[in-house]
Amino acid sequence: MIHKTKYIAFLFTLLSLNTVLAQEVKDTPTDFTKTFVLKGEALYRNYQLIKGNDIDKTKALKSLLNKADRILKEGKLYSVMNKKQLPPSGDKHDYMSTGPYWWPDPTKPDGLPYIRKDGLRNPTYYDISDTEEIDRMRDNTETLALAYYFTKEDKYAKYASKLIQTWFLDAATRQNPNLNFGQGIPGRNTGRGIGIIETRGLFRVIDAAILLQESESWSKKDHIALQKWFSDYLNWLTTSPIGKDEADEHNNHGTHYSVQVIDYALFTGQAEIVASEIEVFKNRMESQLKPDGSQPFELERTKSWDYVNMNLDGYFLVAQLAENSTINLWQYETKEGKNIKKCLDWMVPYLKKEKKWEYEQIKNIGYIETIRLLKIASQKYSNPDYDALAKAIDIKTYQSELNQLTF
Repeated sequence: MIHKTKYIAFLFTLLSLNTVLAQEVKDTPTDFTKTFVLKGEALYRNYQLIKGNDIDKTKALKSLLNKADRILKEGKLYSVMNKKQLPPSGDKHDYMSTGPYWWPDPTKPDGLPYIRKDGLRNPTYYDISDTEEIDRMRDNTETLALAYYFTKEDKYAKYASKLIQTWFLDAATRQNPNLNFGQGIPGRNTGRGIGIIETRGLFRVIDAAILLQESESWSKKDHIALQKWFSDYLNWLTTSPIGKDEADEHNNHGTHYSVQVIDYALFTGQAEIVASEIEVFKNRMESQLKPDGSQPFELERTKSWDYVNMNLDGYFLVAQLAENSTINLWQYETKEGKNIKKCLDWMVPYLKKEKKWEYEQIKNIGYIETIRLLKIASQKYSNPDYDALAKAIDIKTYQSELNQLTF
């Protein structure tokens, strides 16, 4: 009876939230969509530019639609039920993965317990399909939702909706809202808090679902059911031993835990959790950064460049999400003067080749995340030099369809 009462209260909260959001959209003099990370103003501006036959935007949309059409032609759906292995719970609906940097111990006959080789991915990591499938579901859902937004062709919304329904909602195929068995280590444990990093990109699914709300293929019932799933997952993140373990991480894992908590709380209308986790994030900045903007916990890794970018990407995501609560983290400084801008500026001399990257980096340096950070910074700090630098260091990524259509 208590459980039923809580569920009814939850639905009432979501219905109230949806009513408020719908009224906000109705009262807005423009067609801005209230997404949390993607900016509705940018999407709307690009939509208008495409209607006006802007060459670059039209070309980007054509590229996006080619991807979307390939997804439709392939017709693949993703589910935790597709894996061959059975999780320790005996329930295939539970997500499962192994630690990517853990390998058999060559000194042991059975290789157990596994030993860590930081940055070296064990190819058997992909033997369990959940990790690749959740990533492809996320990417394809975003692509199709954007294709629907810019074309209003329901075929894209219909399949994006099916992808979300299959992974999160349908009883036969849905993931249980937990990560009890994420990044387990053979011979050591069946799951760790660190595994929660594997759902860090689900904010893109939430934004995609918001874009789909104009389509008849994504019903209000679907949307409320998805909010219920994320509410349950958020509860697990904040109350389970594994979730609490990840909350205590002092590096990118802690940062992206905050990203997830804030995003899911926004989506499910839990403002108190949003405000509380933003304060936690401020403490993360104090503990993770040096006054010059460097990130010592990321620089000690074997793929230091990757992790510096990954952690800063988390900082930017939190700042973007905080804007939905009218909180400006772009200008926030800790008591010791640490701030987000210093983190990016610390990287700039390396991007300009004024300094050589002297930290360990066992794979080639890439710039996909870096370009996004620079483009956002150009807008948030009203400094076109960031955008010019992004264009100079990797023109191909700079001109990608996502960068063209979402900025």
